[in-house]
Amino acid sequence: MLVLARIGENFCLIYKRGVAMNYPKIAQQVIEKLGGKENIANLAHCATRLRLTMNDESKIDKQAIEDIEGVKGQFSTSGQYQIIFGSGTVNKVYAEMNTIMNGSPSADSTGESQQAKGPQQGLIQRLIKGLADIFVPIIPAIVAGGLLMGINNVFTAKDLFEEGRTLLDLYPQYKDLADLINTFANAPFVFLPVLLGFSATRKFGGNPFLGATLGMLLVHPALTNAYGYAEALAGGNLQLWNIFGLEIEKVGYQGTVIPVLIAAWVLATLEKFLVKVVPSVLNNLVTPLFSLFITGFLAFTVIGPFGREAGEFLSQGLTWLYDTLGFIGGGVFGALYAPIVITGMHQTFIAIETQLLASTAATFIFPIAAMSNIAQGAACLAVAVLNKDAKTRGLALPSGISALLGITEPAMFGVNLRFRYPFYAAMLGAGSAAAFIAFFNVKATALGAAGLIGIASIRAGDWGMYSVGMVISFCVAFAAALVLGARANAKE
Repeated sequence: MLVLARIGENFCLIYKRGVAMNYPKIAQQVIEKLGGKENIANLAHCATRLRLTMNDESKIDKQAIEDIEGVKGQFSTSGQYQIIFGSGTVNKVYAEMNTIMNGSPSADSTGESQQAKGPQQGLIQRLIKGLADIFVPIIPAIVAGGLLMGINNVFTAKDLFEEGRTLLDLYPQYKDLADLINTFANAPFVFLPVLLGFSATRKFGGNPFLGATLGMLLVHPALTNAYGYAEALAGGNLQLWNIFGLEIEKVGYQGTVIPVLIAAWVLATLEKFLVKVVPSVLNNLVTPLFSLFITGFLAFTVIGPFGREAGEFLSQGLTWLYDTLGFIGGGVFGALYAPIVITGMHQTFIAIETQLLASTAATFIFPIAAMSNIAQGAACLAVAVLNKDAKTRGLALPSGISALLGITEPAMFGVNLRFRYPFYAAMLGAGSAAAFIAFFNVKATALGAAGLIGIASIRAGDWGMYSVGMVISFCVAFAAALVLGARANAKE
């Protein structure tokens, strides 16, 4: 009862703080402690963090930032200084900071400023940041589609409610509802090139609406669907354009990643070149016309076929590696997933997972990420149990719950890394659970929130093993954190 009462008190405190937060004041304090507006080269945010490029990080008063209301942690990685506020709060702080800095809240929540760029970053850092800037804005669409796909799996999975039969077999009156949900679920993946075309072209400095049009070109209904390409090719039914003796395959690129990313870069580069050389009086006519036509032609003749083969090679290679290494590889990947998150390299997994889903209709990365997130949440909750400090408990409890639901930054950076022992415990729990689910070849058929509710994205036949994996991850991490935490407290 005492534990439940303490949890209730913490929730009430968190709720009151959330209601009473003075966002303009918080934004002003953050700017001041960062060294002023002139020290901020670029301001952006993701789901839980402010992402800042600083002119001089030595001017940051890190201790003062830690004491600002709502701040759950801070760290510097990949050339960026990041402040954790949590989901929902970060959007409001970002908007107020934008207003104070004589800007207006940008639609580009991860956007790259077209003005100051800040210190130069390495090639790998720029690649990671670039992929993050492209994919983070479209994650809500992919997650929504993934969760809807999980709901559709409930309707269509055999043996779930009765051996050899699906829910629709038992209740055929829900067939149209299932079909409606399936249509909604597939839309973000079928038209993924449109989303990526918009986001990537904007990132590369081109007109995002031209990028979206390029994406529409690649999924035009007059083209052979990408999912039926192999069958059409094998059956000799693939249609061709014959352009001055050059035969071009009339095939779409639904659900692909690499072709549209390359094409978007070509489009943006060509557009920026034409803007410089075309007389301004003709710019609005000539630049979009030639940019889109030339890029579209290259997309179907060179970029598309190359990108499709590269994507297939990447997917098959990763699948082979996972299947070959088995549970050992899964365990190592699971244990190292959290350290990978610290470097920011996990942002590249979104592109890889999307390609895996397009090529093999399944991904092994999502379940392993979920095991790591659950372990981080469990270890964070162990800190809330062990620690007597009210402020620490008030941070650890909601952060731990957030991690269990798939948002780990507050738990990982705000609590676990600060105390170290819960982070090690989480790595142990994640590695154990990842090895288990890898042994049973658990995979996801869609992306979603990598945590407890992530079961909606898991292949229907794998739900049982995924659930056991979650239990292993939570129990091992929680128990290990309690043991390591008790030892650490005893030494103090």
